[in-house]
Parts: sequence; structure tokens; C-alpha cells
Amino acid sequence: MDFATGLGFLAGIATVAALILMGGNFGMFYDVHAIIVIGGGCTAGTLIRFPLSAMAHGFPVGIRYAFTMRSQHPRVLIEEITRIAEIVRKSGPVALEGQSVDDPFLAQGLRYLADGYDPDFIRRTLEQDRDTFLQHLDEGQKIYRSIGDAAPAWGMVGTLVGMVQMFSNMEDPSKLGPFMAVALLATLYGALVGNLICLPIADKLHVKLEEEEVSRTLIIDGVLQMRASKNPAVIREMLISYLPDHHKHELADASA
Repeated sequence: MDFATGLGFLAGIATVAALILMGGNFGMFYDVHAIIVIGGGCTAGTLIRFPLSAMAHGFPVGIRYAFTMRSQHPRVLIEEITRIAEIVRKSGPVALEGQSVDDPFLAQGLRYLADGYDPDFIRRTLEQDRDTFLQHLDEGQKIYRSIGDAAPAWGMVGTLVGMVQMFSNMEDPSKLGPFMAVALLATLYGALVGNLICLPIADKLHVKLEEEEVSRTLIIDGVLQMRASKNPAVIREMLISYLPDHHKHELADASA
């Protein structure tokens, strides 16, 4: 669970709610016309930009992975793979059948290793699985970024429509208030949808994509090195190259 996402949403909602309650009530900030402008406009723009298949993958990915980060850091994965490599070296791949690991992708690779699959098959299958998952994450970030970019623009469209309606009915003062509300609330809704929800989710998915690419590539190389019966120390040193410099130093100090 990524608590930063939930905490950020709560902080943003609390900030907006406090500002509203300090000078009025929530009813003042509800307008169905503004909702139609933002919801309908962003949906239309997204449908034009992306195929339905991409949207079917992108929306659920955003909701799921905006609140979920990897359960294991690459440093933990390296230590886990090194431990498993020691088992393979001493007892052979068959000993992996009784091993339990938390990472599903690593568990998949170890299952292939225990079953004695060909190295080319292991590489192709794991790389395809990794690339498909990363593609879905990329689709998700693009869709949410598209909505985040479009929402403020559609808010401006709603503002312009409301202003035109307001100036077209200057002779009837009773209509000025509702039209002004549409004009202002459309901009507010667009800004909130873009800057509190969609763009932050898009950035979080981009972080998730980079994190998964490193971790899954690390796992693939580790599994293939174990399949080639490489020394666990050699495997560990090779996998450490995936880490940033400060994490490399931490692992080096821990092993010293």
C-alpha cells in the first residue's frame, strides 16, 4: 500500500473543504452544468485520443496502482535472489519447489527454473510478461495525463459558455447568478480534476513504471544467471549494478 497517495488525496480534499466551509457551504459549489462540461468534455477528448482497448486497460491500472507500490525494494530482491541462488547451488533447481517468495514475478521465474525450462523460453516468457505489464502502465499514465491536461481546458470552455450566456441575458438579473456559477465552477472543477486527481496519478504511474522495469529486469537476469549455475556471489555483484550509487554503498557496507 502506498500511503503517500492516500495521504495526498486526503490533504487535498481537506484543503478544499476547509476553504469552502470558511466562506459558505458545499451546496454553493455544486453545479450540474459544470459537471457535464468537465465530465463530458474530458470523456470525449479521451475517446478521440485513445482506442477503447487502451482505455479499458488504462483506467483500472490507474486506480489499482496509484495506491500500490512494489512490496519489495530492489535491494531486498537482490538479497532474496542471492539466498535462492545458494539453495540452487547446493541442492539444485528441484529444491526450489518448496521455496516461497513474496514477489509474484520472481515466483513465476523460480517455477520455470524448478521445472527445468530452456533458458531461451524463460527469457522470452518473462520479458513478454514484463513488457506487457509495462505497456499497460504506460497506457494508464498517458490516459490520466491526457485527462489532466484536458480538464482545465474544458473548465475554460465551461467558463466561456457561462460568460456568453450571462452576457446574453443581461436584461434578466435572475439568470446572471446561475450562469456566473457555471462559468466559475467549471474552471474550479477542471483545475481540481487535473491537478488533484489525474496528473498526480499519471506521475505516480510513471514512477511505478520505472520501478517495475528495474525490478522485473533484475529478476529476469537473476533467474537466468541461476539457470546458468553461476556463483551466488557473482550473481549478487551483477545485480547490484541495477541500484543507484548510494544503495550500492549500503549493500557493500552490509556485506563487509
